[in-house]
Amino acid sequence: QVQLVESGGGSVQAGGSLRLSCAHSGNTYRTYCLGWFRQAPGKEREGVATIDSDGSTAYADSVKGRFTISTDNAKNTLYLQMNSLKPEDTAMYYCAAEPWCTVVAGSVYVDMDYWGQGTQVTVSS
Repeated sequence: QVQLVESGGGSVQAGGSLRLSCAHSGNTYRTYCLGWFRQAPGKEREGVATIDSDGSTAYADSVKGRFTISTDNAKNTLYLQMNSLKPEDTAMYYCAAEPWCTVVAGSVYVDMDYWGQGTQVTVSS
């Protein structure tokens, strides 16, 4: 059973930066994907970024060039560095994991089995 716990959310002004962290445990799979998702009130959940166990990454068009997904395997931690934040980035952010997954054709992987509880990001104008 994979467990994920997010941290690092908060409130920031437009143009600012935040770094989200996701501590994960119980992942014994050799091949897997880790990802970040977000959901704003009244909107559908959106895949933001994915990284697989080989280090391949994929981003939603809305965050390309501003967000960076990375992992520290020694710490079992997933990160999302968010720069140049915009009010439309305001949402609950979730990390997720999926075994036996790889990033294909630069596409964000959305069908994850394991989810964290989320951390709120609020960007004011």
